[in-house]
Amino acid sequence: MELGRATWPQVEATGGDTVLAVPLGSLEQHGPHLPLDTDTRIAVAVASGAASRVASLAVAPPVAYGASGEHAGFPGTLLVGHDVLAALLVELVRSARDSFAGVVLVSAHGGNETALSAVSARCAAEGDDVVVWRAASPGGDAHAGRTETSIMLAIDPAAVHSELAAPGCTEPIERLLPRLRAEGVRPVSSSGVLGDPTGASAEEGRELLDHLVTDLAAAVVARWHGS
Repeated sequence: MELGRATWPQVEATGGDTVLAVPLGSLEQHGPHLPLDTDTRIAVAVASGAASRVASLAVAPPVAYGASGEHAGFPGTLLVGHDVLAALLVELVRSARDSFAGVVLVSAHGGNETALSAVSARCAAEGDDVVVWRAASPGGDAHAGRTETSIMLAIDPAAVHSELAAPGCTEPIERLLPRLRAEGVRPVSSSGVLGDPTGASAEEGRELLDHLVTDLAAAVVARWHGS
């Protein structure tokens, strides 16, 4: 079920047994070769893929703005603060109580982490059944590199400007984090890329996407349909 396309009687007919997936992305720079809404597209693709495997999973319209302060030095980046994002998500969870068995927040933007931690604590205190799921590809690079470029080639190849893909800063993200937090991305990587998108492929992207979909579907089944 795509919640935005459903009618209220269709939602009511599920009897409150459906879990709601809320894709969380961002509108931020992803280098010169990927669109600003890359994270949102990935979150929607993963949530939709999981819903195709788990019948009792509905997909809400995405929250397309995230906490992206580290990318504010690039034109086009639109963001909200952690407190604003957390408050929005808590309100969404509250409003889902009467219609859904629970909520899974499907985040494809690492910058949302502070807000998500606050949401988890608040929702648990209020008795809401919420899972925070984070898109993570083992061995993947940090931002606008091979991982995200491959996934975007699988989702929408026309949106990828492969001719502009070039390596950015390739230092391990763990080493870069203090500078990123203190200075933002642009002083670290003038292109905005943290990784190396060269060599990305749609085939690799399909494999990565399948891994993410499988992981999210398993998390939903384990939480709400486990024995």
